[in-house]
Amino acid sequence: MTPTDIAHPDYFHKVVDCQWACPAHTPVPEYIRRISAGDYTGAYLINWKSNVFPGILGRTCDRPCEPACRRGRVEEEPVAICRLKRVAADFKGEVAGLMPGPAPVRNGRRIACIGGGPASLTVARDLAPLGYDVVVFDQDPKAGGMMRSQIPKFRLPDSVIDEEVGYVMATGVTFRGAKRIDSLKSVLAEGFDAVFVGTGAPRGRDLDLPGRREAAANIHVGIDWLASVSFGHVDTIGRRVIVLGGGNTAMDCCRSSRRLGGVEVTVVVRSGFEEMKASPWEKEDAMHEGIPILNYRVPKAFTHENGRLTGMIFEKVKAEYDDKGRRQLVPTDEPDEHIACDDVLIAVGQENAFPWIEEDAGIRFDRWGLPVVDPKTFQSSLPNVFFGGDAALGPKNIIWAVAHGHEAAISIDAFCRGADVAVRPPPTVTLISQKMGIHEWSYDNAIANDLRFKVPTLDNAIALKDIRTEVELGFDGKLGYAEAQRCLNCDVQTVFEPKLCIECDACVDICPMDCITFTGDGPEEDLRGRLNAPAENRDQAIYLSAGLKTGRVMVKDEDVCLHCGFCAERCPTGAWDMQKSIIDTIHAGHACQSRA
Repeated sequence: MTPTDIAHPDYFHKVVDCQWACPAHTPVPEYIRRISAGDYTGAYLINWKSNVFPGILGRTCDRPCEPACRRGRVEEEPVAICRLKRVAADFKGEVAGLMPGPAPVRNGRRIACIGGGPASLTVARDLAPLGYDVVVFDQDPKAGGMMRSQIPKFRLPDSVIDEEVGYVMATGVTFRGAKRIDSLKSVLAEGFDAVFVGTGAPRGRDLDLPGRREAAANIHVGIDWLASVSFGHVDTIGRRVIVLGGGNTAMDCCRSSRRLGGVEVTVVVRSGFEEMKASPWEKEDAMHEGIPILNYRVPKAFTHENGRLTGMIFEKVKAEYDDKGRRQLVPTDEPDEHIACDDVLIAVGQENAFPWIEEDAGIRFDRWGLPVVDPKTFQSSLPNVFFGGDAALGPKNIIWAVAHGHEAAISIDAFCRGADVAVRPPPTVTLISQKMGIHEWSYDNAIANDLRFKVPTLDNAIALKDIRTEVELGFDGKLGYAEAQRCLNCDVQTVFEPKLCIECDACVDICPMDCITFTGDGPEEDLRGRLNAPAENRDQAIYLSAGLKTGRVMVKDEDVCLHCGFCAERCPTGAWDMQKSIIDTIHAGHACQSRA
């Protein structure tokens, strides 16, 4: 094998799996260490630079970082990365003065962001400090988009949205609320140098089944109903409610129903429980609130009497798989099931809708109604129009919208400067030794044995009384510290210097995971099988040194390394060192650095 080039930015980025898995590449171990040290403000600003909405995401993120957490490889549960983000937000000090304000000099370029959701707000935050005149348009009177309209207040209070959207607006962004855009051409005619479309996936899918029109008064499209609840237009629902769908929107609908008068609320899903798109914790929260989930039932009809909804009929199915593993739902031949109800909420998916983009505007769409955009630059077929978030690639979640916004902002900045929008500066990597003495490090390398701590919540008796009462209480300082201690400091790397090694194998003897091996070189597949503990995860690189004096090489399995530093502490020659890898991803114009 070729020796590992640790100077390449991708190498240690992939070792810090949580940061690699985060679409916005938040430096997770660094902000968790700040929490351990009681520096909540620093932890918040680290988050804010990457993901823009730490307090919001600390409550609502889909947590792609947590399945990647190295802690999950040594015990069942990963670090509660998402909820620690909220700890930083809840306990931070005054941060407004540490963030960019309006640019002292404007550059003469005007940018329109259509839609006031997370993608557009990220574009605005990245570009306004560079001197761009950014105008955000939204049909709602306050910015926030789906964060404000589709996430229930018992999960995400308005006060959190107001605060973090306010930090974006404080960079000098102009917000035109209650302004519905009916024509892309009219926006372009206003003389904007570039337009960013971040309108989300605003249309919920409906079901065209027998009885749909006759009982329409009590059948609601989920995302529209959630928006009506959010803005106070709806404050009650029937006693018996059926929620159709297995995603997070369905979970929000059923839990909202319980708080608005629904006593018998049932979620009905076509798929199996494990195949539901809802996050596992969302399903757990719904069931904790007394909401049953019925699986493998296909809706057939709405039943009604004298124009009033009386229930739904479902066909029971089962999953069968062919020899290629493809699933098909087939009838069980059991009798159809009738479930009585007073209201139905349909949450079976969302679609993009662009009726305001004229056919001759120059925007190409694919057969699914999505704009044809470059997945790297988010530029559309009309060079000065860019898309991001759900509007670009279909429904995902807030953190993906933020990531899209960062990339689109880089492209818009390049476009306005006449540069190549496809050029993406690579992330920068800096390695800094953590050595403070022969056996002392500048970070706490002790491995906590605690299992994952549970976030305290309100009792159902209190939580279900008011739809605006936040159900999760969050970690207090003590629990936040204890959970932060579970982090394995994966960004503090074990760096090996071959010329200092005397091949005494002391590091091999002390390694608690048997992840270090001194052996003869060979092809990667051969080496992986010859290690003290075979390196079976092919997605994670192995660290290979240059040749040693005996002709052997050092091979370390990065997949299971705990970054405990025992190898560096035991090494008599200093061939091993613990070095923090600071990985900094590039934003538009290197913008949005804090003033700290």
